[in-house]
Amino acid sequence: MPPPRTRGTALRHRLAELRGPDVPAKALDARALAALAANPGCARRAILDGAGVNKAALASALGSPSAFGQSQFALTRGNAFEAKVKADGGAELLRLVHEKLDRSAEPPVDARVPDLTATGPRGRTARTELELREATAHPGAWTLLDHPMLALDVAGSPAFLEPDAVVVHPDGTWTVVEIKSFPLLDGSADPAKVGAAARQAAVYVLALEELAARLGAEPEGAATQLGAEPEGGVPVVGTGGPVPRVRHRVLLVCPRDFSNLPAASAVDIRKQRAVTARQLARLTRIEDIADALPDGTCFSPELPTEALTAAVESVPATYAPECLSACELAFHCRTRSRQEGAVTSLGRPVRAELGGLTTVEDVLAAARGEAGDPDDPVVAALRRAAALRAEALEAACR
Repeated sequence: MPPPRTRGTALRHRLAELRGPDVPAKALDARALAALAANPGCARRAILDGAGVNKAALASALGSPSAFGQSQFALTRGNAFEAKVKADGGAELLRLVHEKLDRSAEPPVDARVPDLTATGPRGRTARTELELREATAHPGAWTLLDHPMLALDVAGSPAFLEPDAVVVHPDGTWTVVEIKSFPLLDGSADPAKVGAAARQAAVYVLALEELAARLGAEPEGAATQLGAEPEGGVPVVGTGGPVPRVRHRVLLVCPRDFSNLPAASAVDIRKQRAVTARQLARLTRIEDIADALPDGTCFSPELPTEALTAAVESVPATYAPECLSACELAFHCRTRSRQEGAVTSLGRPVRAELGGLTTVEDVLAAARGEAGDPDDPVVAALRRAAALRAEALEAACR
């Protein structure tokens, strides 16, 4: 007789069914998680990301292919720059961390660079936790974790994240390092790109804070085998000691000017961390969204277009123009939003100003005096605006 299915196992099985038979899961990275946190009311994105659906392939199958994503050239250039920064055991990277974030510490010499190789994301997560525990329990030396694996609970389901690097300082504190291929020109970079990097780093900081809390709370020896898994689905390795501190200033490493030489800047991500934490807490639990779907729902790109469209439309979406720069399904959702006349297609600020009026038709009817409560401040403002427009047009025609 097979062992009884646990709650976590049942959810993973359900998400695999939604993804489609023999369809591999697409890992939820920090960039996608930051975008999800920026739109916590979108149940469609939450369930698709939670199930590991490849949204780019899904958008193409729906007939609305997305131009979202990095070019192959940018990926190759970024990988080459990251390899240069981490060469020689990460000597240059650690020098930049010391220079920008921790000048009071001893210069990084003979730093530890542990091997984080393990089987599967859960094994890699457990290996990362073991090495962080080891580095924190023996302060006084620098430790560089190259591409560690972190786990973060997202709407009741664990997401596995892979930052470029995490550095453990001699005092036992932890720093997230983000390596990007966009340049620092005269010491500054494109604010939009820096903001995106900061939001991505904030996700890693939240994952490290969850890990730090577990390391401090669990008694030593609570789970010592790689991949040991409690009910929540995240490996636990406890120390029973003080909770390690995760620094809220991360290191952003970019090429200097138009060269391939690394330059760095310390970025305070406390604001992004607070916003991301609040938004993630607002996400509806993935299992609640899955339970509300019709039986047989599947998002496999191999399905006929009509069946796939029906499956996608069975999950409510919250489209806004900001989605165009963050979600592969944005073109599809924009088309549907315009067809329905939803005011969200005009932007979140407009939607917030219109109160209970959710469609363009409702707004126009209220402005013309055909619908709406005259005592409603929103309706009154719309009618006043319509009257002013009519007066302006009449004056222009004289």
